[in-house]
Amino acid sequence: MLRATALILALASPAAAEIRTVQSLKSVPDTMDALEAAVEEAGATVFARVDHTAGAEAVDMDLSPSQLLIFGNPRLGTPAMQADIQTGLVLPLRVLVYEGDQGDVQVAYERVSDMFDGFGVDVTADYVAQMESALRMLADRAVE
Repeated sequence: MLRATALILALASPAAAEIRTVQSLKSVPDTMDALEAAVEEAGATVFARVDHTAGAEAVDMDLSPSQLLIFGNPRLGTPAMQADIQTGLVLPLRVLVYEGDQGDVQVAYERVSDMFDGFGVDVTADYVAQMESALRMLADRAVE
């Protein structure tokens, strides 16, 4: 009985998403500024820049420097939502810039095909590959 329950839980649990990271030699704010500029230069729309550290400070808690950029391009996101409207739960795209335990600054984002896992999206579609490529290029530009 325990084995059967464990097997059911294992099959029901979604696969762990692959998070890709790129190390930056700049500070979190400088890396985020560079990322935001790269996103805008690429013609995408920045919807929000969330300063998680400031949020923590507002409630008298400590958090190492971390900021999240939320952005998108309807030319790429709309086809995913046409395939499955519930992809709106994971779109627009998000990139996290944070300072790790050793003081290293990382740019992190989830693989698009992993984000769409469980949705009715063909992860081999051109727009998925374009999103993957855009995220890789933007992360690289942020750390230049």
